Amino acid sequence: MFKTRKEIVFVILAGIFITNAVVAELIGGKLIQVGPFVMSVGILPWPIVFLTTDLINEYFGEKGVKKLSFITACLIAYAFLILFMAITIPAAKGISPVNDDQFQAVFGQSMWIIVGSLIAFMASQLIDVWIFWFFKNRTGEKKIWLRATGSTVISQLFDSFIVLGIAFWLPGKIDFDTFISSGLIGYTFKLAIAILLTPAIYLGHHLIKKYLENDKHHKNQEQ
Repeated sequence: MFKTRKEIVFVILAGIFITNAVVAELIGGKLIQVGPFVMSVGILPWPIVFLTTDLINEYFGEKGVKKLSFITACLIAYAFLILFMAITIPAAKGISPVNDDQFQAVFGQSMWIIVGSLIAFMASQLIDVWIFWFFKNRTGEKKIWLRATGSTVISQLFDSFIVLGIAFWLPGKIDFDTFISSGLIGYTFKLAIAILLTPAIYLGHHLIKKYLENDKHHKNQEQ
């Protein structure tokens, strides 16, 4: 294991991807206000998920992203299972600094939110992979911005509406107009982030490419 720099790069990117995806799901129940807009605080780690998805796509291909996405979805489900168990175990009265009601309020997300977030995550990741390779097969190594930003822009359109639709509209927690307006607000915010991340994608691409080229150069010297 970890005999090559490419393996090390994958482990690092996978670790960053999984950590941010799981954290985003766990903190998603808190709503924040940005100007006149209200959105989930879980949106904060997603730019890093966008970035690592594109870099993994670039260097490890379609299969690499799909496998990692399935693994991450399973880990998110596992995290929710552990949280469910933790919620059902009563806190030590008079001893625990966090009581059951407080713990439930923070981590007790509804089943609709859990199901919606998991389906939205997998759907958006698979769409992202397909769009990324659709562009790359037509542009080759050129126009990194097109396949990276384009895949994120399209996939997050589905993500924004799937999670809201399943978690809030279908159970009747919000009406259709609120569902559409909230989805558009969340998507617009994600779109802005995707555009702002473009320089970071180029920087990450450059650093990884240079790191892997140094590995090849070192091996050639040894031979």
